[in-house]
Amino acid sequence: MQHPLSTTAFALTRRAALLAAALALAGCAGMGAKPAPKEINVMTSGGFAAAYDELRPAYERLSGDTVKTAYGSSMGGAADSIPSRMARGEPVDVVILARPALDALVAQGKVVAGSQVDLVHSLIGFSVKKGAPKPDISTVEALKRTLLAAPSIAYSASASGTYYETEMLKNLGIEAEVKPKSKRILSERVGTIVARGEAALGMQQVSELLPIPGTDFVGVLPPEVQRMTVFSAGIATTSKEPEAAKKMIAYFISPAAEPVIKKSGLEPARAR
Repeated sequence: MQHPLSTTAFALTRRAALLAAALALAGCAGMGAKPAPKEINVMTSGGFAAAYDELRPAYERLSGDTVKTAYGSSMGGAADSIPSRMARGEPVDVVILARPALDALVAQGKVVAGSQVDLVHSLIGFSVKKGAPKPDISTVEALKRTLLAAPSIAYSASASGTYYETEMLKNLGIEAEVKPKSKRILSERVGTIVARGEAALGMQQVSELLPIPGTDFVGVLPPEVQRMTVFSAGIATTSKEPEAAKKMIAYFISPAAEPVIKKSGLEPARAR
């Protein structure tokens, strides 16, 4: 007759083996069954936030680690922007933001050089208040007419907004007419401004517009003026858990993460 302790040991061993196999299939090979769960601090910008909010709890269940999150824009001087948070020395292991902003943090010695991993590609689009007529932005000329006719426009203080205020309007030849009625939004999603009726049009990364209740998504910018943004992850030089951070990033680019990423309006970077 088999000793009860032998049965228990077999069950525990089998459970550990199954967990290790699941982690390997998720792109987290090498994590194994950790004797002590880790605490990972993540800072993420809005472009990846919708996908991240669904992937994070799945990763916690899979790995046994605990993840703490701080949100902020990729750039700019807002108090809750990622550069501002890092300048204050807030705890962080994984940083997720637009690739140019991430590379700037590498240059400043705040993110480990060579740790950058491209996660997703993101497009820019427009939303209106729920039930409002959807304007035509299907061509460059239609977009120009829509922007000129709009009484007010909200845009983000991050990557898409920087493109809008420094390049797009100028290239369209309507900067003088449109910029004065455009409002740069700090520390809030553009869609929430539109939902409250404080702007007739809202422009931001598609993945940041789609989740906002009280809005209707209009569509993406025409290809001729579209600006794809790459959102990437890196490991902070101050990280206390660099190995755990590396494994979490590996999960974000694994096949297991792709359905969630696509559902949020993004394209996995590895798919290209």
